[in-house]
Amino acid sequence: MSTAVVVEGPGEHRLVPHEPREPGPGEALVRVHAAGICGSDREVYQGNRPEGYVRYPLTPGHEWSGTVERVGAGVPEALVGRKVVGEGFRNCQVCDRCHAGETTLCSAGYEETGFTQPGAMAATLTLPARLLHVLPGDADLSAAALLEPAACIAAAALKANAVPGERVAVVGTGTLGMFAVQFLRANSPSELLVVGSRDDREALSRQYGATDFRTKDRELPDDFDVVIETAGSADAARTAASLLRRGGRLVLTGIPAPGADGLDPTDLVVRQLEVHTVFGAPPDAWAHTVRVFAAGLLDPLPLVTHELPLDEFARAIELVESGDPKVGKVLLRP
Repeated sequence: MSTAVVVEGPGEHRLVPHEPREPGPGEALVRVHAAGICGSDREVYQGNRPEGYVRYPLTPGHEWSGTVERVGAGVPEALVGRKVVGEGFRNCQVCDRCHAGETTLCSAGYEETGFTQPGAMAATLTLPARLLHVLPGDADLSAAALLEPAACIAAAALKANAVPGERVAVVGTGTLGMFAVQFLRANSPSELLVVGSRDDREALSRQYGATDFRTKDRELPDDFDVVIETAGSADAARTAASLLRRGGRLVLTGIPAPGADGLDPTDLVVRQLEVHTVFGAPPDAWAHTVRVFAAGLLDPLPLVTHELPLDEFARAIELVESGDPKVGKVLLRP
């Protein structure tokens, strides 16, 4: 019998029998191959996700891959049998931001798979087919389950707009940081520095194309053209800004705790820094990610350290919050 994880409320979850929901008009039913766990899933379980950004009871899972099994009316039959990933944001498609392609800024309010709508920690997931991105037939679905965080970083890389020969840097060495290294590497930088808090990520950073690695307590340069921050702390944001030359470009992807002492507005203005932010991934970033993945320029698999069955959801959450350097990306396999 197939099952699904349901988080009833903070700290409470159970495994329940799962009945696939037949796809309605414009929808597709996907057989889930794997669902990744990230920090926001931990927030859902612990109950510290911001109000309005979660709705209990809930089946989590916003990072996933799978295969289309059935489609509803108005959806091309050719999708059946195809390997896919999918966007999480359930945008309205008719507001001005949606028409501009900025679906993560949809003015109809926040709805997202795995937070306010049923997610992929279940045998199947039914969602609007327009959110699907089709993968090559030979794609590794375990690797593809990481394309959601990769798409968020693709959005950052597109905003950073690094050109060949520029000096670029990444602050943070988690999943997002390692994807940032890969996207920036593809732009042929003259230097690619990674700044982290632990030495144990140096080898992987260099494997992905970093030319230099330093822990944040070491002496750091201040003349880089582009920096992508992925660590999600106010301290990381300050470090990222300090790496930039005057007029340099900073992209923030992490969400620091409220009230933290972060960037100095005077410094931003005096040095004329260009600051961008990313929350989620719009369709162009998803399409870019799938193209880069299909071209073999992204290698997510070394980031996966654990694959567990759905009934080990609690252990998976424990692993993610353990802080153990040996724990990377944890996948659940329905």
